[in-house]
Amino acid sequence: MAKLFSFLKDESGATAIEYGLIAAGIAVVIIATVNTIGTKINSSLLSISSQLK
Repeated sequence: MAKLFSFLKDESGATAIEYGLIAAGIAVVIIATVNTIGTKINSSLLSISSQLK
């Protein structure tokens, strides 16, 4: 019975899950930002390339 209460009071697993969710959220923001910037840079480079021809 004491082991059950000690297991229920242990929050180290919950903390690890929270850190994982935070890392996943940051990764989503980084991917979205890089995707947006990459699209803008690509269109700018295509425009410069067409003007040089």
